[in-house]
Amino acid sequence: MDHPLIDLVNARIRAAEAEGAFDNLPGAGKPLPPCDDPENALINRLMKENGAAPEFVSLSRELARLRAELRDEGDRTRRHEIMKEMSMMEARIDIARKSAR
Repeated sequence: MDHPLIDLVNARIRAAEAEGAFDNLPGAGKPLPPCDDPENALINRLMKENGAAPEFVSLSRELARLRAELRDEGDRTRRHEIMKEMSMMEARIDIARKSAR
């Protein structure tokens, strides 16, 4: 069963076509760009345009920050805490990578 508004939507599209609303659009007549993952193309494009990254990428950035903090830290107790955080972060990255596949 079609959505109740489908006829209205189609009528509006036909009217816009008749008025030339779709003429001279950017990229008209050109082939679509190649797509490695057509099933997720829209979500991937939206993520890229909005600066989003997969979870394992943001976790990897956090791990790099922890490594830098460890390099600069002199207190042995704090270094031990940072190393524990790094270990947990590496496990989270591994899980995130496996779930992204």
